[in-house]
Amino acid sequence: MSGLSRVLPIVVLFIVVAVAAFVGYVIYTIATDIANKTSQKMEKKNVSFGKEGMKIGVKEIKSENYVDQTQSILVKAWNYSSWPAYKSRLWNKENEQPQKAQSRSPPADSPAPVALIRSKDDTNLMMEPLEALMTNL
Repeated sequence: MSGLSRVLPIVVLFIVVAVAAFVGYVIYTIATDIANKTSQKMEKKNVSFGKEGMKIGVKEIKSENYVDQTQSILVKAWNYSSWPAYKSRLWNKENEQPQKAQSRSPPADSPAPVALIRSKDDTNLMMEPLEALMTNL
């Protein structure tokens, strides 16, 4: 009986270590399987994991298509937006009365308007008062 009492603790230790090793192996295989499946799914979406870290691949898109998509989004946002209380001087003039043009006179201290005229031989430029030219027509 003394031989069995000496061997029993070591047998129990081997059984506990074997069960712990089996549980550890099962956890390891499950973790690696999940990692592989996740890696494959991410590679389909242009994301890969390596020694250097994660790499994100960009799908090639032509710049014209990119600009078209961006412009389309901006136009849709502009068309669907509204500012009910905002009135601009440039638009939203449906209810306003058209204004008549005001006649303006030049300030009293301004010089008389002049015109640049080429001489007949194309050598000199002359400045003539605009009133004198209008009377000659």
